[in-house]
Parts: sequence; structure tokens; C-alpha cells
Amino acid sequence: MSILVSPSPVPNSHSIDLASTVLDRDAYLIDLLNKIVRGVETHHDNVSWLQELRERAVFWVRQSILPTTRDEEWRFTDLSFLRKIQFNVETRGGASVDSTSLQTLPEAATSRLVFVNGVYSSELSSVAGLPDGVVVSNLADLPATYSDRVQEYLAQTEGAHELFTALNTSGMVDVAVVWVSKNVVVETPIHLGFVATGEKSGISLPRCLVVAETGSSVTLVEEYVNRRGAEGAEEEGVYFTNAVTEIWVGENARVNHTRIETESAEALHIGKTAVSQARYSWYGCHAVTFGGKLSRHNLEILQTGEQTETVLNGLTMIGGQQLADTHSAIALNYPHGISKQLHKCILSDRAHGVFNGKIFVPKPAQLTDAAQLNQNLLLSSKARIDTKPQLEITADNVKCAHGATVSQLEDDEIFYLQSRGIDANDACNLLVNAFAAEIINQIPVPSVRQSLMQKVSG
Repeated sequence: MSILVSPSPVPNSHSIDLASTVLDRDAYLIDLLNKIVRGVETHHDNVSWLQELRERAVFWVRQSILPTTRDEEWRFTDLSFLRKIQFNVETRGGASVDSTSLQTLPEAATSRLVFVNGVYSSELSSVAGLPDGVVVSNLADLPATYSDRVQEYLAQTEGAHELFTALNTSGMVDVAVVWVSKNVVVETPIHLGFVATGEKSGISLPRCLVVAETGSSVTLVEEYVNRRGAEGAEEEGVYFTNAVTEIWVGENARVNHTRIETESAEALHIGKTAVSQARYSWYGCHAVTFGGKLSRHNLEILQTGEQTETVLNGLTMIGGQQLADTHSAIALNYPHGISKQLHKCILSDRAHGVFNGKIFVPKPAQLTDAAQLNQNLLLSSKARIDTKPQLEITADNVKCAHGATVSQLEDDEIFYLQSRGIDANDACNLLVNAFAAEIINQIPVPSVRQSLMQKVSG
């Protein structure tokens, strides 16, 4: 049976004719790009195929302009303030960082890979507890047998032309690589820690590649923090983390992925998770956002075979004048796919949340079962949410649903708890905790669940 797959709905995934493209359209971007390229030159990296990837990404950036609120994908997220900041590329991998900068997970004490400002830190990493058939390494130290194979996957997912993805690729000097061989089941979670030193006006470009071969299984915890953690970070001015993670899930493979972002209160964080799912595979993502003055997570799932299952859980909890934006795109191109998405936002003070979730079900994707729900809890009359769950269906034999809710804490529920001897503040905290727990309790690593619930209770 042959199946015609529809064009990818991933933003900016189409090919570009560089010969006929107008370049250098945005002077601010070109200045930033030049700084990134100069930062690459300081690493003296002469790997030809990696240099070719960077050069192509440079062309893609040169034909782009910084998104504005006139662009549909950035309608509620204003990046214009960036033009007032002259960023410097962070290249110092170990600057003012110690072992207390990143939470040590007891379950991953010997399966931890740490990068500082996007550069590998051997002092903070420990990968001695991994079974045969599992490689967790930075790109430079990757065993020779894997070096050539990485070329088939790195920067090869859909959407590589998107501006911030290309910007990351143009400055790619080091990569966190997780490779799980065929039929290998990894019982120990793998902790990938990305620490930003938070130097004023600094930009770091973390990159991660995960390949789970046929029949394999792995649990990942991907964490982005400020060098002192979001809670203890000093006010250091705006800095920029532009991260990209590519995940390839092979046939009948399982990847359980937790992504935690707790940058400092002045940080700008833009991250992408691009996932390719082969037939019969399972992928789960639990994305939790607490930090950043402005944060954005682009989550893109591309189904490349039938009978895949995708579970996407998200929790955003912000306050003050923070803005957190989640954009997801799920392309279900084959039959019998299952997709379940639940994203929750807890917004206080003048915080602004954005959710835009797209699910594409073209005609070949018959018997698809897809559900999407965005639930939002506003703890202040000044808090704001812009939500747009979206289904685009042309298949005629599917089970699909989507929706969104916006609510505040119910007076009746608070009164009921008070009538049981609980004061009003504790009653509110209990209700907020219960709202968040539905997402956090699905995270497979106990120490992560505990720390996140403590942070919610904060």
C-alpha cells in the first residue's frame, strides 16, 4: 500500500532557492550573525561537514528578518525590544560555575551531561553508569563509530530553515549527543543540563541530538537553568538562550522526555524541540516553564509511519510581567496515529501566556485519534492568556477533539476548604497545586516530580 504524505506543516520547512533570495535584509540580525560566526572561529573547528551545515544556516539567517507581531506565528509575542540589545556570544564554558548550579538528580547521578553556555563541561558531567549500546557524549568526544552516523541526523529535521533554528546552527560548535542502539532499554534516566552563566547581554546556543534506534527505550530530563538557578540568580540583565533539540524515534522505540526551563527573571529563552517519529513508536514530552522574562517553546512532531503514539503535556507557571509562549505543531501523516495533548497555564500578577497548538490530519491519516486541550488558571485580574487550539482535518474517518478553558479559582471551592479549617491562602495553594499536579505527576522521575511540586508550592 502506498501512502501520499502531505507537505509538512512545520513552519519554514520548505526548501529555499538561495541563488534567487534577497540576502542581508535585516541589519540587526546580520550584526548578531557576524558575532556568532566570529565566536565559532575562536573554537578552530575544521570539521568539513559541520562547517557546511553552519554555512547553509548562515544563508538562511541572511534571508530572514526578525519576526514581528504582524507575523501570525508571533502575533502575541513581541520581540522588538531585542533590537535595543547588543548581544555578545558566550564562549566560556566554565565561567563562574560550580556543581551547585544544577540540581543533581539521584536517579541520574552517573548519567549526567552538562553544558555551560552551550559548551561541554567535563567537570560537571558524569556518564559512567551507562549500559553497553548507549552513548552520551558531546560531539567532539563522540566515538569514531558514531561520528559519521551523526551526519545523517544532525540539523536534518523539518523546519531547519526557521530563523532561530538556523541561528543556532550557524553558531553550532558543540552538541549533546544521546544515542541508544537497537533494542537497548535504558533503565537509568539521562540528565542533560544546560547552564547559562547569565552574563549581561550574553547569548548561548545549546544544541542536543537524540537518536533512539529500533526497539530502544530511554528517559530524558532536559533542563535549562541560570548558573545559580532561577530562584537564587542575581539580577544580571537580559541574556539570551537559543536552544534546539532534535529527537529521532525509531520504529517501535520509546522516548520519554521531560523539558524544564527555569532561567532567571531577566532571561530571553527561545527553544525548539523537533521530533521525528517512525512507525509504531511512542514519544512523550512533559514541558515545564517557570523562568524567563520572555520564553518561547516551539514543539514540532512529524509522524513518518503508521501507528505512532504521541503524548504532550505542558505546564507554564509565571508571574510578574513574564511572557511564556508555547507553539506546537503535530503532523499526523499516516493511519492509526494517536495524539494526546494537555497544556496548562497558571498566570499571576501581569503575566501573559500564549498557547497555539496545531494538529494536522491529512487524508492519508485515516483512523487517527487526536485530542488537544488547553486549560488556563488566572490568579489575577491583570493576567492574560491568548489561546488557539487548532485542528486541520481532511481525513474523513477520524476521532479528533480540541478545546480551551480559562478560569479563576472558584469562591465555592475556597469557601469549602475554609469551612474545614483551612485558611484562605492555604486553600488557594491547595487548588493551584492540584491543578499543576495533573501534569507533574506524569513525569517518570520521582526527584523531578518532588522538586517541581515544591516549586509550585513555593
